Amino acid sequence: MIDTALPPADTSPAARPAEPARPTGRRETRLRALDGLRLVAALMVAAYHYGGRGGEVTQAWGSSAKAQFPTLSPLFAYGCLGVQVFFVISGFVICMSGWGRSPRSFFASRASRLLPAYWAAIIIVTAVFALPWVAYKTVAPSDALVNLTMLQQPLGADRVLGVCWTLWAEIRFYALFALCVVLPGANRRRVIMFCAAWTLAAAITQGAKQPLLDIVLMPEYAPYFIGGVGLYLVHRDRKDAYAWGIVAVSWLIGQHAAVASLWHAPDPSTFSYRTTWGIVAVVTCGYAAVAAIALGWLNRADWRWLTVAGALTYPFYLVHEHLGWVVIKLLHRTLHLPSYATFLLTVAGMLVLAWLLNRYVENWLTPRLRKALSTPRT
Repeated sequence: MIDTALPPADTSPAARPAEPARPTGRRETRLRALDGLRLVAALMVAAYHYGGRGGEVTQAWGSSAKAQFPTLSPLFAYGCLGVQVFFVISGFVICMSGWGRSPRSFFASRASRLLPAYWAAIIIVTAVFALPWVAYKTVAPSDALVNLTMLQQPLGADRVLGVCWTLWAEIRFYALFALCVVLPGANRRRVIMFCAAWTLAAAITQGAKQPLLDIVLMPEYAPYFIGGVGLYLVHRDRKDAYAWGIVAVSWLIGQHAAVASLWHAPDPSTFSYRTTWGIVAVVTCGYAAVAAIALGWLNRADWRWLTVAGALTYPFYLVHEHLGWVVIKLLHRTLHLPSYATFLLTVAGMLVLAWLLNRYVENWLTPRLRKALSTPRT
């Protein structure tokens, strides 16, 4: 899911053999607005988990989210679309970080970025849920160990982290991009062909209803990754008609995929309800926000705290759901704090935990793991 590293793209002529040279004096800088957008998307997902699940009665709240947040719950229901925004951002960032990299460097970068915080989250959530006074269902030890591989879903093991299904989608995207773009060497033509071929193959897969193709090509999520890749091409050259075409087609397919998976007729007994136009609007805003960053319209948002926000996003995303329920139950049902105070304090607490994971796990283990995976062995 969810990559927070935004390394500068390689703009050397050797890395871009099929493209005209860029104007002299221009170089990539960190897109801090993208860091901020990542945190916004993570907070959207947290709002959905804590308060957007309509009539579902949760053990933590002791009632439904609609009863706790009668005004905001219908809006929080759209927070799950933060995942689609994440995928668009991921397409942008992975294309940026993969440009000019060797397969070894690309793999080392992705593995070292995702695994340290993920391993820590698996261990912490498993340990907390095993405490007798927490009283939440935990997974079997064998399944918990399998979760450390990030392959628990295809292997049929119970998940420790509810959000890890998005990481499984991210891993498949990384694999496709590495095989089709990074391995032969990234250039504009190859990236365009990758986007076109994946779009067509995903559409065929949708119609064919073949489970294996569905696992590999992810027709439900492909348009968002592809749209992000197209927006990175726009970032490199805003006059690139092919890039804009990729973005337009991916948005058209993406909004349809979101509506197809998230809309249903009004029913008070359902998990949550969203309107068609609301879903389309949120997806459109996600694309538009990344497009504004790609075009440089938000370059003035160059505040250092946005980099911190970006660094907190991934660990926050990993721990916020399950550990958040533990905190909500403590604050709301044990200490009897009001719903909105509980909501805000829980988000703040998860952000603090994310900061601790970033500082004491990621900052320590990520560079060591990257070095170990990057060093050639004879």
